[in-house]
Amino acid sequence: MQRSIFFYALLVCLGLLFALNLGFGSASIGFGHSLKILLSGAGSETEQLIIFQSRLPKAITAILCGAALSVSGLLMQTLFRNPLAGPYILGISSGAGLGVAFLIMGATVLGVSVSTGISISVAAIIGAVGILLILLWVSLRLNDVMSLLILGVMIGAIATAIIGMLQYFSTDFELKAFLLWTMGSLEGLNYQEVSLVAGVCLLLILWAFVKSKPINAFLLGEDYAQSIGVSTLGLRITLILISGGLAGVITAFCGPIGFVGIVVPHLARMLLKTTNHLKLIPACMLIGASILLLSDLLSQIPGNGLLLPINSITSLIGIPIIIWIIFKKRKLSSGF
Repeated sequence: MQRSIFFYALLVCLGLLFALNLGFGSASIGFGHSLKILLSGAGSETEQLIIFQSRLPKAITAILCGAALSVSGLLMQTLFRNPLAGPYILGISSGAGLGVAFLIMGATVLGVSVSTGISISVAAIIGAVGILLILLWVSLRLNDVMSLLILGVMIGAIATAIIGMLQYFSTDFELKAFLLWTMGSLEGLNYQEVSLVAGVCLLLILWAFVKSKPINAFLLGEDYAQSIGVSTLGLRITLILISGGLAGVITAFCGPIGFVGIVVPHLARMLLKTTNHLKLIPACMLIGASILLLSDLLSQIPGNGLLLPINSITSLIGIPIIIWIIFKKRKLSSGF
């Protein structure tokens, strides 16, 4: 009963934050009026354009981004039994960044003009998928999860080193364009791109939910999982595919957004007092989506039509939460 109330409260919180995101922005429309525009199509043409072409897709993107990164982080923490594991720990984000760096900062060398929009997303997807394929190939040859973790960190370091070399030879304009991408953004996605992100994320999250029971068994130890018929190698590859896919598609379209995937799983485990992924996955989705919507609201507080980088806001929210959890639980890894 208490958990049902908890989930209802999360849904109410998510709905409230979603509505606030529609009503809050540089243009003064008003909370009530924005809901009226959304529900009945009232308002001027300009107001409808702001709500339907800017605020609504951005709010949906925030929900998808928060849910995807949170579930990805949960699966990575389960796979490595590491409380600081996150969706980007295997170098997926670095691979996406490398793809974007080659497009933006390698433009002069390749004789291609700097591109924006969908071309950056495509470059990021190619980079992320490339790293993911390498990790899958290696995972078939390594039985040790920690070796895979170390390898992922090393791959990320190599990608970062190559990005550093590209930065050294790039122009000021290219550097700025790449820096803006690394700050993350929930804006700029049209409904086609939002639909693509939603389709991929929902399929991968559904896949994770279906695999909840084997994942719960894996959390109790690989020997126990094998004793009840779970293929630990197959499950490990599944976790890498789901987590890497979620992190890759979000990074491709929104840039790297930190701390959500690390913080939210801890909050879900602490509030629900369980390690059952049947409950943790939906809880992570709701909490993560709410945190991203809140972060988007806070990024607009300065006004004047200016937005703070979403990556900075999630870090400012996430770091104090991690510190609070450490002092409250005394041991961050107690949920494993």
